[in-house]
Amino acid sequence: MTEKTFDIGVVGAGLGGIYAAYRLREGGLSVIGIEGASGVGGTWYHNGYPGSRVDTDSVDMYSYLFSREIYDGWQWKERYAAQPELMAYANWVADKLGVTGSFRFDTWLRQAQWSQEDRRWHLKTDRGDRIACRFLVMCTGNLSEPKPVSFPGLDRFTGEWLQSNRWPHRQVRLTNRRVAIVGTGSSGVQAVPVVAAQARHTFVFQRTPHYAVPARNGPPDRKRQQEISCHLERFKEAMLARPTLPTGQEDRRPAAHYTAEEQQERMERQWALGGHGMAYVFEDIGTSRASNEIASEFARKKIREQVKDPVIAAKLCPDYPIGTRRLILEIGYYECFNRDDLTLVDMKEDPIEEITETGIRTRSSHYDVDLIIFALGFKPFLGAIEKAGVVNHRGETPREVWARGPRTVFGLMTPRFPNLFHPTSAGSPSVLGPLILENEFHADWIADCLEHMRRRGYDTVEATEDGADIWGRKSAAVAQNLIRRQVNNYMVHVNADDASRIFQPWAAGMATYVPEVRRMTAEGYKGFAFSALK
Repeated sequence: MTEKTFDIGVVGAGLGGIYAAYRLREGGLSVIGIEGASGVGGTWYHNGYPGSRVDTDSVDMYSYLFSREIYDGWQWKERYAAQPELMAYANWVADKLGVTGSFRFDTWLRQAQWSQEDRRWHLKTDRGDRIACRFLVMCTGNLSEPKPVSFPGLDRFTGEWLQSNRWPHRQVRLTNRRVAIVGTGSSGVQAVPVVAAQARHTFVFQRTPHYAVPARNGPPDRKRQQEISCHLERFKEAMLARPTLPTGQEDRRPAAHYTAEEQQERMERQWALGGHGMAYVFEDIGTSRASNEIASEFARKKIREQVKDPVIAAKLCPDYPIGTRRLILEIGYYECFNRDDLTLVDMKEDPIEEITETGIRTRSSHYDVDLIIFALGFKPFLGAIEKAGVVNHRGETPREVWARGPRTVFGLMTPRFPNLFHPTSAGSPSVLGPLILENEFHADWIADCLEHMRRRGYDTVEATEDGADIWGRKSAAVAQNLIRRQVNNYMVHVNADDASRIFQPWAAGMATYVPEVRRMTAEGYKGFAFSALK
């Protein structure tokens, strides 16, 4: 097949890829988009499991902010939009921006090789496409590639098994079935109440309990949406200057600043409001074990109040500090454990040994089921890039460069990989920030960088090793005192040889990240090297 040439290859048609394709095309560049799914939506295309919805407020944290026409043109139905509405939003925006036709759908990138000779990325897809592009933008997301399902005996199972993050685009029958849900992270917690309401019996296999706090979902805040619309540019700049902090926690102080009664009142107000604010209710909740334990025990007490059986309640109570793993928003989750037709299986006490023809065998029991839903989470940060087969001219992968933790500048580029951009990756606020706004900020930075190159006649841009060292030290400094860095979770890279721990996202939010990016960019793109083909 003849190789076709474009200026930009954008991989991924999620909410980041939609904007990147639009923004770069508006700069006069030819853009080819590659997307493995049959349509736009990215993570939301694949995560159609029962109960799937966003866990940040739709009107401010999960809306495009670059255009008043786009912002005003969509009216959210819920505070936390469900997956069908998120898919409708992605399709509507892509159509409004005219970028759908830029993507090749049902097409997975399988190899991306950089050539020093012609200064281009050479791509191969599973459909046999051969594409050359000057720049490659991996809008594949930081949580998109599923962890593999590797339980022994799965091939013998005669029932149906599905992954929450690769949910089929068809009706999945739950009624009159015995359903196992393996995993109680965000996807599992969202799925349990919906499945339990329909299934004959639900088995919840839990390895690690998570803190789940009320979502308090309902209609969106129309007044706030109108206020944002009236001052959209100002609001966007304010969001870029905002620390990682949910609305309503702007006036917080260290826990010791409040009396015991005031602490309880503050936590009760947050519990009633719902949302992620419980992980930010005190100013020092992320750095002081004593302050954190006040909020942690408050949340555990709420779990015990909701679950009648004290033995089950104890199994559902986490023993680690709140906010050190992802805080989950729940809608009716804990009440499900009061049902006679739901069974909790503690995999720490009774681990899964195999999948049988008729169900799941643990160390001590066998559970007959008709349907298994695996909610096991994702391979974070580099998972999708690895699957796409990205290598530099030496044959190195980004994972090899990241062997001792992330090596990026701004979370956007990795040394030794010219003209390769990976928005919202480790080294940026990433999973801790407002993802749509982050994607806008990164796509704008890329577009400005390419214009800078055009004006000066450069062919390549590359993060330098010194730049990655500098950025790594800055990122480590803002995470140094976090309790979260001391607790094992997917955001922490631990080196096996010396047990050194690297917190992978930029921990201090957009308020510190954006000024650093802008300052280093204004200082002649500090941390990057440009070159021109002789």
